Amino acid sequence: MALQYHIIPVTAFAQNATLLWCDVTGRAAIVDAGGDIDVLAASVEQRGLTLEKLLLTHGHIDHAGGAAELAARFGVKIEGPQQSESYWLDILPHQGRMFGFPPSDKLVPDRWLEEGETVTVGNEVLEVLHCPGHTPGHVVFHSPAAGLLVVGDVLFQGSIGRTDFPMGNHQDLLDAIRTKLFTLPDETIVLPGHGPLTTIGEEKQHNPFVADARYR
Repeated sequence: MALQYHIIPVTAFAQNATLLWCDVTGRAAIVDAGGDIDVLAASVEQRGLTLEKLLLTHGHIDHAGGAAELAARFGVKIEGPQQSESYWLDILPHQGRMFGFPPSDKLVPDRWLEEGETVTVGNEVLEVLHCPGHTPGHVVFHSPAAGLLVVGDVLFQGSIGRTDFPMGNHQDLLDAIRTKLFTLPDETIVLPGHGPLTTIGEEKQHNPFVADARYR
């Protein structure tokens, strides 16, 4: 498998920042650089990788709060989320004050992402799926070749993302999981924004929020 990954828990919220890299080229991306910038930078440098971009699934502070600083340090661009997420990225400073995070300016990514577009990490191509519900512009990144799915706060082992934040929508989240994520192969490895890894097959069978008898 040319696409490799390493999970790096960051911030007091233990958010799973994901370092992705292409074994062939040594080029890398970090998904959801929420904070602890020195830790993230060290993980890239210890592996001798070249960071080429940052990817964001959504605009909550524990996922996006360190992205601008890390992008500036490495001179790279930020891609994602979908443009509806501007609401959350505009209020990053307020989110930081509310939850006691280091200061963070509002953020406008270099590239908004839409359903059906792709992003690259070295020679590897990841598909973009727009999965609203937890937040309106939430996206996930799928590598069919590697069987990997980086889902942010859409889906967790045995749980789903909260929908009681502003602009959250419970039914939209359920629909996105069932119509987009659950159509992927059962063996697809799910890298969630918090907690342990899982697979699509496990969640289809056992997740109490979205499991369905037809998947058992």
